[in-house]
Amino acid sequence: MKKISFIIVLFSVICASCGSSKRSSTVSTRKTVITEPTQKSNTSAVAKTKKTTSATKKRSATTKENKKIKSIIAYAKTFEGTRYKYGGTTKKGMDCSGLVYTSFKKEEIVLPRTSRAMSAQGSKVSLRNVAVGDLLFFKTNKKKNVISHVGLVVTVGNQVKFIHSSTSKGVTVSSLDEKYWNTAFAWARRIL
Repeated sequence: MKKISFIIVLFSVICASCGSSKRSSTVSTRKTVITEPTQKSNTSAVAKTKKTTSATKKRSATTKENKKIKSIIAYAKTFEGTRYKYGGTTKKGMDCSGLVYTSFKKEEIVLPRTSRAMSAQGSKVSLRNVAVGDLLFFKTNKKKNVISHVGLVVTVGNQVKFIHSSTSKGVTVSSLDEKYWNTAFAWARRIL
C-alpha cells in the first residue's frame, strides 16, 4: 500500500505543470513548512491566539509579516529579466513556481515546488481583497482545466501587478488588467 501511495505521489509531482523534478531533500527545523490547516484546527488556533496574544504582540507579528513580505518581493524582483527555464530556480533560468518557491524559501517559508500544489496552500482571498504578497493562480492551458501558472502580487490599487516567469518574457511584472492574464486568472491565496 505504501508503495502504491509513493508511486501516485511521485507521478503527480512529475506530471504537475510549471514545476520541476528537483525536490528539496531536507528541511531544517528553523524553516516554516506551509500546510493547509483543517477548518477545526484553524478555528482553535485563532481562539487560542485571541486568548494569549495582546494587541501589542499582534501589531509586532503583523510588522514581522510585512517585513517578510517586503523581503520576499524584493528578492523576487532581483530575478527580473532572468530567462524562462522549466524547472529553473536560479539566475540562469527560472520558471513561475521556481520564482515563488525560491523567494519564499529565502524567508525560510517552504512551499511546494509546483504551481498546482501551491494553489492549495494558505487561505483563499477574493480578488477585491488581494494584498501585496498574495499569490495569483492561473489556468493557462486551454485543453486542461488545471492550475498551471503562479505569480506574486507586488502592487495593488488601480491595477493588481504581479511578478512571475513567463515562457515568452522570462521573469517580468505583469498586470491582471492584461487580457491574457485576466482571462486565465483562477484565484488568489494568502500565505502570510
